[in-house]
Amino acid sequence: LAVTRRIPEGLSVMQKGDWHGWAPTAHLGGRLAGRRLGILGMGRIGRAVARRAAVFGMPVEYHNRRRLRRETEADLNAAYRESLDQLVSRVDILSINCPHTPSTFHLMNARRLKLMKPDAVIVNTSRGEVIDENALTRMLRAGEIAGAGLDVFEHRHEINPRLRALANVVLLPHMGSATVEGRVEMGEAVIVNIKTFADGHRPPDLVVPAML
Repeated sequence: LAVTRRIPEGLSVMQKGDWHGWAPTAHLGGRLAGRRLGILGMGRIGRAVARRAAVFGMPVEYHNRRRLRRETEADLNAAYRESLDQLVSRVDILSINCPHTPSTFHLMNARRLKLMKPDAVIVNTSRGEVIDENALTRMLRAGEIAGAGLDVFEHRHEINPRLRALANVVLLPHMGSATVEGRVEMGEAVIVNIKTFADGHRPPDLVVPAML
C-alpha cells in the first residue's frame, strides 16, 4: 500500500511544509484492485498474504516448492505457477515469503528481476538474502522496476546507501511482526516449546536441520 500509493512521499511533503493545496495530478499512485499478486513461498505467511489480497480484489498466483492441495487453492482463490520465471513475468506485485536457505539465496537474481514488468513492485518481508540487493538497486534507479517495499535486507542493518536514497522504495527496520500482540504470542510459543521439550516430547516448532 505504501509503495503503490506513494505514502512516504506524501508524508515527506507534509513534514517539510511543502504542501500548498490539492492538485488533480499530484502524487498519483495506483490501486491494488485488479492488480495481479504473485506470492513466492505459500507457507503460513504466504497464505495470510493471499487472504488479505482477496479483500483488495487482487487475483493471486503463487510459486512454491510443492503445490498446495486443490481445495486449499480454491479456498485462497490462488493459481499455481510451476515456473518461477513465468510467475515473475506475469505479476504486477511480487511478494517474497520464502525462507532463506542455500537454495533460495539470490533466488531473485539479476536475470530473474529483469523478467519483471517495468511497472511492477516487489515486496520482501521474509529474508533479505533471497534478493540480489545490488541488482535490485540498479534496476530501481534505472526505472526497470517501478518500486520496492523492503522490511529485510541482504546485509541486515547495513543498508546500501544508494537504496536508501531512492524515492520509489519503502524501507522498514524489520518491523513486520512488531506488535505488542505478536511479541506476546512469540514469547508464549517459546515457553510452550521449552516445556514440551523438557517433558520429553517433540517441540511444535522444531527447526529442521536443513533449514539452518
